Amino acid sequence: MFLNYIKRVLIKKTLKSSIRNVKVDNTKNPIKTVGLFVDESCFLNTDDLIKEIVSNGIAESNIKVIAYRDVLKKNEVYSCPTFGLKDFNFKGTIELQLINGFISDEFDLLINYYDVEKPVLLLLTNNSKAKFKVGFSSIDKRLNHLMINSNVENYIVFTHELFRYLKILNKI
Repeated sequence: MFLNYIKRVLIKKTLKSSIRNVKVDNTKNPIKTVGLFVDESCFLNTDDLIKEIVSNGIAESNIKVIAYRDVLKKNEVYSCPTFGLKDFNFKGTIELQLINGFISDEFDLLINYYDVEKPVLLLLTNNSKAKFKVGFSSIDKRLNHLMINSNVENYIVFTHELFRYLKILNKI
């Protein structure tokens, strides 16, 4: 418990020193690949969210999902790749190859589906190589290109607003 607190503080310190404003993507390339980064400690309807994204014209094979949980149970089987705080060391570097692969993928769109600022989530969003990042307005404005004012439980409203703005920006 105490070590996890220290780990969070050190990761937050690492994030603070490395956070940078997102670069503006001026390309008008349509969105084909989507990365979905979900905090399943607060939101458990990941499959419904994926269905909603697919119903808006994104192929399910082009969606890659990774989930974060505060508490991972050893015997539980998760529907998508899941990680926790234990997969980070005290310097904030990632020890799990699955996470490194996810953040190094150059997605056309990265959906950061969490509305609580946790240092681990913010660090991964900051390190991601995605071209266009979308998240909630309650998260640090330096991390996302587009911020939607909603809450996590209203995934239908979130996806409706997301695709409405993507059409306006000629991303779809």
